[in-house]
Amino acid sequence: MSRQWSGPSAFTICTASLATAALMAGCSSAPTQHAYFRTDTPFSKVVQGPGDSVCWSVKRAFLTQGYMLDRGGDSAIMSGTKDAQIDEKNNETLRLQATCVDNHNGTSTVFTTAERELNRLQRIKTSVSAGISFATVTVPTSSEDALRVVRRETIQDPKFYEGFYQLVQTYASEDAAAQTRLPRQDRDARQDRDPRDRDDGTRRQDEARRQ
Repeated sequence: MSRQWSGPSAFTICTASLATAALMAGCSSAPTQHAYFRTDTPFSKVVQGPGDSVCWSVKRAFLTQGYMLDRGGDSAIMSGTKDAQIDEKNNETLRLQATCVDNHNGTSTVFTTAERELNRLQRIKTSVSAGISFATVTVPTSSEDALRVVRRETIQDPKFYEGFYQLVQTYASEDAAAQTRLPRQDRDARQDRDPRDRDDGTRRQDEARRQ
C-alpha cells in the first residue's frame, strides 16, 4: 500500500512564500518615524508679544548668538549659520531657520528648525585622464586636504529650541517694556518742565486756556 503525502502542497508553499515576500516588501516601504506628523515637536512656540516685536526679537536672537544671517528672497523667513571648530580635523556647522506669525491676540508663534552638519578634514587624491575612446588612462597626480560632510541631521533636542525661544521671549518682553516706558517718560517730562522754559507760543496757549 502506498502512502499519500499529507504535508502542504506545492501550491500552498508557493502562496505562503508570495505572501511573506509581499509582507516584507510592505514593511520595507513603510515610512520612517520622521515621516509621521506629530503635535509634540519642539519646532514651534507661542511667544508673548505682537508679530513685529517678536520677529525683531527673533532677528536679535540670531545676531547675539553669532549666527550669520543669509540674505534670502523671502523676508518672512530668517536663516543663519554658525561654524565651530571642534578640533584640528572636525568642524561643526549649525543652520537655523525661523519665521514668526502674529496670532492677533497679543501673542505670536515662532517656528524654528535647526540642522547640524559635521565636516571632517580628509585627504583626497586627484587624478587626470588622458587618451581617446577606450584607451583612456587615469593617472594620479597629487592629493589635497578638504572638508567633507560626514554627518547631517536635524536637531531634535527640545532643550536646544527652548533656549532659543526663551531668548526671543526675553527680547520681546524688553521691547514691550520699552514701548510702554517711553511715552510715560515723555509725559512726565512735559509735566515736570518749568513753564519759564517753554517758548512764547506755548505760554500764550496756556494763558488762553486758563482764561
